[in-house]
Amino acid sequence: MYFVKECYSHEQDIKKSNFASYICPFSEFDSLRAKLKDENPKAAHIVWAYRYYNKYFQIVENSSDDGEPKGSSGPPCLDALRGANLIDTAVIVVRYFGGVKLGVGGLVRAYGSSANLAINKAQLIKYVSRNIASLFVPFSLLSRFDYYDDKNGLNADKSYSQSGCVYEFNLSLDEFANLHKFVLGYEMAGVEYYAVPLEAKNLFIKI
Repeated sequence: MYFVKECYSHEQDIKKSNFASYICPFSEFDSLRAKLKDENPKAAHIVWAYRYYNKYFQIVENSSDDGEPKGSSGPPCLDALRGANLIDTAVIVVRYFGGVKLGVGGLVRAYGSSANLAINKAQLIKYVSRNIASLFVPFSLLSRFDYYDDKNGLNADKSYSQSGCVYEFNLSLDEFANLHKFVLGYEMAGVEYYAVPLEAKNLFIKI
């Protein structure tokens, strides 16, 4: 999976219609769409599509034809995002009608190519899922877990109590797998998980 950290744009003309395409982080989708609507009051259509992970690490997808024939514009943009393996990313295409109808097939090609042109201009960044993992460590083991935290540069948040400390990590799945191997040696000594990444439940039989 990949994502973008900033917005990119591209324009092309097809049979006198102008297609201006934009790709942006999903977090900026609403503001960019509102801005484009304000800046393009005479645009015939403002088509969009997006994909993002929700808090349960499920992919959420949506698209809009914005008045174009059903399935002719939003879905091709969504297919472009899927084809580029993009997540947490949105595409918006602003069309100014030039007087020549393209037909459904022509619209599919026009919107799909417009989305791909914006994607091709963007710097795509490898997506690494990071999730919260927290565990309780008794005082007798704090020095060992502090050493592990410092050695691996995990920068855990720590909350102390009368009996020990809760470490809260923000980890990739690989980092959690390594932490889990380390924790296995101390579970009988009172180390206890409070929260683990959802994906980890499919990887470990017992946590």
